[in-house]
Amino acid sequence: MPDPRAAWSIPGFPVEAPNYELSEDELWCYTDQFSYFPGDDVDISVHTTAVEYSLEIIRDGVCPEVVYSADHQVGRAHHTPHNAYEVGCGWPVSLTVSVGAEWRSGFYLIVVSVESEGRTIEREGFFIVRATHPTNPIALVLTTATMTAYNDWGGANHYRGLSSSTTADVPAPVLSTARPVARGMLRRPDGAPRSASPITPGPGYIPRHPAYEWAIAHGYSRHHADAFWAAYERPFVVWAESNGYEIDYVTQHDLHNEPGILEGYDCAVFVGHDEYWTWEMRDAVDRFVDDGGNVARFAGNYVWQIRLDQHEQQQTCYKIPQDDPMFSDVPSRTTTTWDAPFVGRPAAETMGLSGMGGAYNRYGVATPRSSGGYTVYRPDHWVFDGTDLYYGDIFGSAPICLAAFELDGVDYTMRSGLPYPTYSDGAPDTLEILALTPAVLGELDKWDGAIPLGAPVSELRQLLDAVWGEEVPARFVHGYGAGMIGYFTRGHGQVFNAGTTEWVAGLIHADPFTERITHNVLRRFTSTPEHTTNVSACTDRRTLHPHSRHELSAEGTHS
Repeated sequence: MPDPRAAWSIPGFPVEAPNYELSEDELWCYTDQFSYFPGDDVDISVHTTAVEYSLEIIRDGVCPEVVYSADHQVGRAHHTPHNAYEVGCGWPVSLTVSVGAEWRSGFYLIVVSVESEGRTIEREGFFIVRATHPTNPIALVLTTATMTAYNDWGGANHYRGLSSSTTADVPAPVLSTARPVARGMLRRPDGAPRSASPITPGPGYIPRHPAYEWAIAHGYSRHHADAFWAAYERPFVVWAESNGYEIDYVTQHDLHNEPGILEGYDCAVFVGHDEYWTWEMRDAVDRFVDDGGNVARFAGNYVWQIRLDQHEQQQTCYKIPQDDPMFSDVPSRTTTTWDAPFVGRPAAETMGLSGMGGAYNRYGVATPRSSGGYTVYRPDHWVFDGTDLYYGDIFGSAPICLAAFELDGVDYTMRSGLPYPTYSDGAPDTLEILALTPAVLGELDKWDGAIPLGAPVSELRQLLDAVWGEEVPARFVHGYGAGMIGYFTRGHGQVFNAGTTEWVAGLIHADPFTERITHNVLRRFTSTPEHTTNVSACTDRRTLHPHSRHELSAEGTHS
């Protein structure tokens, strides 16, 4: 297997991993698992070439709170396998912290820092604290599987890393959770570019990916805007807490391991880029909805089946089914798209929509001049109550780009000016399509490989050929689709699906339509009356700005 560090010299994108020959101090950390209960011990592993380091643990949210701090910790550097992305780092435990009985369920940042030549270097880890039993009506399920898929710390992820070529992306099919998280997924400055482009270009457009360019300029992971807390769940939590919603936290890995974990909650919420799932995770959600639970999915790009090992420390996703050793023995558990006929479990059966029915918008040359918002088709639905939206109205358009980057949809047809599912792809028979935006399955290469593309349509064609062979469904022929807002009932429960990774962009920009729809869904799904903001002012500067213990520079990067 190629050493991924051979590819670290690719111009531009930094990839984090120990390099003991550098004179600059290194610093990273990770925990032994993703979630804990009050009273549990959190084992934290720290690698640093500095003599000593400091550590803070912060419950993040609208008013971040420091719950633990330790200075003058002895720094030690540790051997790291060249394929740590796959097998884990194997660093010894540096510090054990007990979760206090008073620590509320939430997302906890671990910030480690060293002083080096007059400046401060910081890196982050995380864990969540779970409630011992449901204490709030909402369970926020963090997208830890998608985070793992995009985490390129150590040199590789489910997209690239196993090639020394500057033009070929060779993904790693097996990834470890026992490693740090790439820079930018846990903390990034306010205003850092998102994956969807807010700029509407003129004629002769050459594709740009602002989030990638920013990563190169400021030393962040290429995937800082692609997944997880900083770009997605955190903006939702800040908005929700500001509006008085109380939330318990779990992870997808908890969902995988505990089939009944959602029992006792009114509503399970999924936010942002929610692309990778195990069979067991889907079982847990299907059971919850069938038994009367509600799912609010302010997320998009529901595509891949994955597997976790028995210790939940390795995640497997081959994508091309023939590459997976499981394909010949248990084809239904092959790690490829859920919509593959031999898997027999279309994505839309659980979430109402599928990433294979939508895909890209406002991403490079994937519909670069679309509105970036949703067009309303069923304004009388309760989802739009109080919005004053009419048939044909667009909300969340550029520069907000609410309906952008990656989206979900189903095959549909238009009758009398309204969209209806064709049900050719597993869409539930109760599904209502409430809003639409055009989407494509990839970027067309008009430059013969001379211009880098974020999602070339050739990758999609490779997948279609591998999954369907010569019987590719007609819905994929042109590579066109749509992002959708969908609603359906199943068993005794309900599912709302915003169908876009960028729903939180509407909350970040305080778009009144997005905010009202979010309120409508959460209030209906939790029987919660209208809220008034009940969060007290945050007075400590570190509380107000948890992205760094130190001022951000004028360029918005960490010192």
